[in-house]
Amino acid sequence: MQTAQLPEFLTRIDSPIGRIEVTSDGESVTSLSIERDGTLPLDGIPERSNPVLDRAVVQLREYFAGTRTDFDLPVSLVGTEFQKAVWGELATLPFGGVVSYGDIGQATGRATAGRAVGGAVGANPIPIIVPCHRVLASDGRITGYSGGNGIPTKVWLLDHEGIAHR
Repeated sequence: MQTAQLPEFLTRIDSPIGRIEVTSDGESVTSLSIERDGTLPLDGIPERSNPVLDRAVVQLREYFAGTRTDFDLPVSLVGTEFQKAVWGELATLPFGGVVSYGDIGQATGRATAGRAVGGAVGANPIPIIVPCHRVLASDGRITGYSGGNGIPTKVWLLDHEGIAHR
């Protein structure tokens, strides 16, 4: 059995959607977790920042304050080729923009793979910075969200960006 490797660098910030935990390998952001039910995945680990995480904190604070509409941070996304293709599509979505699961399926060459697209979107290790909250059903419905406290967290992010949803 393999044990999960602890991140080399870690920082936490408070936000309107709960505490946020960001990790780094020293070169890139490697994960972002939003507090769920009062806890974060690495709550027991002490913080140890670095320049990448310091930039991430500044940019996240600006985003939540409404003064930043895109992120300029190096990210390292580890997953399958299909997941990386989906996350690549997410990374191109502008602030306030929206896309459907079907649109992402089309863009990644798997037009009928809605469920697989949904799984890849839900597995995004760096939400907000790689904006998976901007994915809705083709009729504008919210179908789920794996970050933070789920759908209420997604609703807050969509409302923050002025994205209409049902």
